[in-house]
Amino acid sequence: MLILSLDTTTRAGSCALLRDDRVLREHTGDGSRDQAERLPGDLAALLEHEGIALDAIDALAVATGPGSFTGLRVGIATMQGLAMATGKPLIGVSAFDSLALAARAVTARETTADREGPRRTLIWIDAWRGEVFAALYEHGQQTGAPVVAPPDVLLEQLRGQPTLFTGDGAAVYEARIRAVLGETARFTTPMAPPLAGAVATLAGQAFRRGDRPLPHAIRPIYVRRSDAEIAADRKDPRRSA
Repeated sequence: MLILSLDTTTRAGSCALLRDDRVLREHTGDGSRDQAERLPGDLAALLEHEGIALDAIDALAVATGPGSFTGLRVGIATMQGLAMATGKPLIGVSAFDSLALAARAVTARETTADREGPRRTLIWIDAWRGEVFAALYEHGQQTGAPVVAPPDVLLEQLRGQPTLFTGDGAAVYEARIRAVLGETARFTTPMAPPLAGAVATLAGQAFRRGDRPLPHAIRPIYVRRSDAEIAADRKDPRRSA
């Protein structure tokens, strides 16, 4: 089983190749260049490096968010185009689930017999405007619905509770997290790991379960409405009624 995956939820993003249960290679993008300029060139370079033809891929996978609205549109459109051109299924994977999986892998490596890691993982993805997209995982399972909120609002609910933070939002607000939570806060290393490998892993699990979604079935996870929708509501109040 070969899975080609793409994550564009962050500016740099990443792509990866998975064979069975092993990530063959994960490539982090050049954050100084627009993703629309880099794709699908990054994917083609990854395949060429591993000597794998696109026709040999069993399924494609893409991170569905949350993250940059523009990045999500570019990433999903790129993979939809490849899926339609090759006739391969396209599996959408939550960035929250991918970060939770990456965090579990880090915790498993770091935890020793006399040092049990936090059972709570809080994923923060930078939502700009002084906010983060947040999702809480306990024992590897998401608890409650994801939210978008200012960091201080979320931190007040975590005092005294050992919590492992991960995601680019955690990196942006690391100093504030440490100031409020002190030693009860821990962070993955790196705080904002590339996600394409985890996306491919979760997509591989879905593929084995028999999931074969059509390309047009992919839906982005926004959590917060786009600026275009908010502007439309201001022009026509009936839209938000």
